[in-house]
Amino acid sequence: MELILLTIDNEPIFLERALKYLASAGKLEFVLDEIVRQHAIERELQSQDGFQIDADAIEQAVIDFRLNYDLTDPETFQAWLAEEGLNYSAFRQQIATYLKLKKLKTQIATPNLQEYFIDRKLFLDRVVLSRLVVEDRNLAEELKTQIIEEGANFEQLVREYSVADDRMVNGMMGAVSRGGLPDKLRAAVDSAQPGELIEPMEINDLWYLVRVEQFLPATFDEQLQQELEDELFDRWLESKIQEIDVKLQVKF
Repeated sequence: MELILLTIDNEPIFLERALKYLASAGKLEFVLDEIVRQHAIERELQSQDGFQIDADAIEQAVIDFRLNYDLTDPETFQAWLAEEGLNYSAFRQQIATYLKLKKLKTQIATPNLQEYFIDRKLFLDRVVLSRLVVEDRNLAEELKTQIIEEGANFEQLVREYSVADDRMVNGMMGAVSRGGLPDKLRAAVDSAQPGELIEPMEINDLWYLVRVEQFLPATFDEQLQQELEDELFDRWLESKIQEIDVKLQVKF
């Protein structure tokens, strides 16, 4: 007997038909990947007794959630639950699962967190740059001379000569990852001081005059720690998923 997944205007949509819809939309693989991912997480949580969360911790997390999302009024909270298709028991279970997952992430990531931060620091550090981009080396050299020796205004020259789209914002590239810069530009940036204009440099057949505005070194704060924990957990989970034998049993 075919399984009815849902009804649309009282018309039953069977599981096989729903999978066909997803396949036609190019989204079936994503859905299946998410199912496997959640299964791997659930299996890991169930295999470890240490991931039981006591009732007091769950209730505190519920209170914190309601405070953070301005749901302290009972009627407002009930309306929100109805909107999300939840009752209180299901919502509380979601909170408990979240706390268990958070505990699992911390357990997996903590032993490698500092080392991972050091390995990733090149890409986590950022630098604020402005640039003037031209097609000719001689013009780049001339503009550099005008800026350094004649006191010409960098921003004005950018608006007048730069072929890059950011000339409309005075060549401001904003904060970019050090690790994402071309090697020769990164080396020059690392040895420069804020406000310093770097020698004309050829990148992708164009000539760049780059000014260093500000260095923004990554700091191992709570937000970054959480981001790195998530990255380490995702890497660990991916390795677990690679070990799982998955076979689609529904034919369509």
